[in-house]
Amino acid sequence: MTATSPTRTPHGVRKDLPADLSASITVFLIAIPLSLGIALATGAPLQAGLVAAAVGGIVAGRLGGAPLQVSGPAAGLTVVTAELIQHYGWRTTCAITVLAGFCQLGLAALRTARSALMVSPAIVHGMLAGIGVTIALAQLHIVLGGTPQSSAVANVLGLPGQLADLHPVALGISALTLIVLLGWPRLPGRAGRALRKVPAPLAAVATATGFAALAGLSLPRVDLPSWRSHALPEMPEGPVLGLIAAVLTITLVGSVESLLSAVATDKLIASERGTDNRPPRADLDRELRGQGAANIVSGALGGLPITGVAVRSVANVKSGAASRKSSMLHGFWVLLAAFLLVPVLDLIPLATLAALVMAVGVQMVSITHLRSVTRHREALVYGTTIVAVVLGGVLEGVAVGIAVAVALALHRLARTRITLERLDSGAHRVRARGQLTFLAVPRLSRVLNQIPHGTHAVVELDGSFMDHAAYETIQDWQQSHLAHGGSLEVTGRSGQAARINGAEPGADGRAGSPGGADGADRADGTGGAGGAHKPGRGHDARHAEGGHQGERPRRAQQRGTHQCCRPWTPWQNHCDHRAPSTRTATTTAATMAEAAATAADDGGAHDLSPTPRRRGAGQLASGISAFQRDTAPHVRDELARLAREGQRPSQLFITCADSRLVTSMITASGPGDLFTVRNVGNLVPLPGAESTDDSVAAAIEYAVDVLQVDSITVCGHSGCGAMQALLSSAPGVAMTPLRRWLRHGLPSLARMASRHHAWARIAGRLPADAVEQLCLTNVVQQLEHLRAHESVARRLAEGTLELHGMYFHVGEAQAYLLSEGEDFFDCRVFDTVGQHV
Repeated sequence: MTATSPTRTPHGVRKDLPADLSASITVFLIAIPLSLGIALATGAPLQAGLVAAAVGGIVAGRLGGAPLQVSGPAAGLTVVTAELIQHYGWRTTCAITVLAGFCQLGLAALRTARSALMVSPAIVHGMLAGIGVTIALAQLHIVLGGTPQSSAVANVLGLPGQLADLHPVALGISALTLIVLLGWPRLPGRAGRALRKVPAPLAAVATATGFAALAGLSLPRVDLPSWRSHALPEMPEGPVLGLIAAVLTITLVGSVESLLSAVATDKLIASERGTDNRPPRADLDRELRGQGAANIVSGALGGLPITGVAVRSVANVKSGAASRKSSMLHGFWVLLAAFLLVPVLDLIPLATLAALVMAVGVQMVSITHLRSVTRHREALVYGTTIVAVVLGGVLEGVAVGIAVAVALALHRLARTRITLERLDSGAHRVRARGQLTFLAVPRLSRVLNQIPHGTHAVVELDGSFMDHAAYETIQDWQQSHLAHGGSLEVTGRSGQAARINGAEPGADGRAGSPGGADGADRADGTGGAGGAHKPGRGHDARHAEGGHQGERPRRAQQRGTHQCCRPWTPWQNHCDHRAPSTRTATTTAATMAEAAATAADDGGAHDLSPTPRRRGAGQLASGISAFQRDTAPHVRDELARLAREGQRPSQLFITCADSRLVTSMITASGPGDLFTVRNVGNLVPLPGAESTDDSVAAAIEYAVDVLQVDSITVCGHSGCGAMQALLSSAPGVAMTPLRRWLRHGLPSLARMASRHHAWARIAGRLPADAVEQLCLTNVVQQLEHLRAHESVARRLAEGTLELHGMYFHVGEAQAYLLSEGEDFFDCRVFDTVGQHV
């Protein structure tokens, strides 16, 4: 898939040119001081920063896959480049840059760009933060009027001596630069709005330079030598392994930073622009090719390594750039400045550039990133990577970060908390939280054997994986416990009954894992849902896939008492834990034989002929009767209050008519909480759309304007039949009411196929198939449709209404909420909520 811009007419190109020209000037004004500052921080010739900025704009801008990304010398490679210059010299570092460019071309040819994003965000953020700390420590010495040391540790140790030998002039100019840099975006009033159009870095450097020139201050300044003496690369000299490591480091850091910057630029564009004026989404493999070509050219011309630069890319997007021409023009302006503005650039104090780069380094330690990794329990990985980068270097820090991340994952996999408590009823409850592997077997066996014989036990397994060793341990103990007159109940997550016998343990935690979502049966002496074990009556409690081998006829009197179907006892279409008399009439011969054997064992005669399941009015009447008998007494007072006061729901809930979605169950809501609208496909027709449906629009208007709800949620679900119908629809088919209604879902189908939209997925995994992809995309699209309704748009503008997207995976019984772009790679991500609320 390519991300090239669509064919544009000459009129369209001319229309975009003013916007691209204006944006290119803004980015140019930011690039000049930052490029010089980064060159100063690395110890490279100052022209090298200008060469890299020009090549990054022209070459990477023309060949890259992210149209609005701006490339050039970046702070992320500052520490690496400085170390290479110290070890090998500048000319060899240029050759290493060329080789790294060829490596990037090779990675692009193998289409591995997406693989580079598989590195944990905690490691990437930790790497960038460590680089930022190292940069800030080094530039602090120049700010104070001294010279940076060779390592971060040396810079820290040298600070006391540097503070004892301050240079007031350099410190004053640096302070002025920082004050202007930080205060410029906060200038108040109409004049402030006009001045803020000038980029803050340019304003800071210009102010400090002008003050130093007018005051006649004597301090080191930029000194651009003649281009005739500009150094070009030479053949690398040094240990082969060291050179290979250097090339790989430039390749790794440069590639990851460029690709992450491209993804971040896509997010920014999606959040700030409508679909009609967005460029195509980034083609990451093409972007990697563009970066490789730019590094080859930059290194060959004696420039710094190049990568995508987030600061300049953000400025490019916010300045209204429409195409890749803005980046290319910015490179052209840098090229002109490098030849024509040398006398002006020579006036800039080095302390000003150092203060500018130090501020960039401090900003690389992002509080937002720290909060994100803390929320995902990866602060240890983040902190370790920072420390390792500062103490050992970038490549070593990334390696340590990966090792810590792997160790942490293994620790979480092996860590299991097993507790035993005695309940007031006399029963004993065992809780096993975490994954049950062979490492947990000794503790599991010790706790299980502390339960006295002849008592009732409840085993709660809260985990998604159980290996064979743990499975056999529980099974052996279960058989022993039942044989000694005890009874047993095994439950999974959230109290769901789990199945131990009759299924082999599976690696996915479903078929045989007690915590799996498909677990079905209680394991006690009778095979029933709530009875106690009777000695001598089938206490092995073995379960077959189609039913209970130890089932008794009295289950017909206990139908619906299984834990997962107690709230809906009369309605049993949803559940396979019903008695034989309520199952379908197509009973197999094997099942009939089993029932006959059970009846003989009980010493009684039983009618083995299957009874058809109750349907229609009979089933409805049974359900109403159960409500009046069991539920109405508990809710009558609350419903009476609601009848007096009227409904005041806090949320409009728009979801599918699918029978498997029980809104009150998945939201734990009650009477008066949700104003619910259900239709096929949870669709929200656009206002004024052809053959629109006013019933949905009327419900939205009533909920928003009359009921004054605080939020609206659009909830999709897995296996949606409407989405399957959309995917399989063929043109030319006769219109039916269903097909006419599903036309409101065509924008979701178009969104999924478009390269101009960020695609939707569940956090931590890719969509299982095209149906799930469309189900997720449909939620995002219907939220867009909601914003088109006048009442919703008005409340959103007032800040009194929130919109939420939700996805319910039926098979997993797991709800996901649409995030606000917090995920590192994609802006439309559905994340789990159970563990974080």
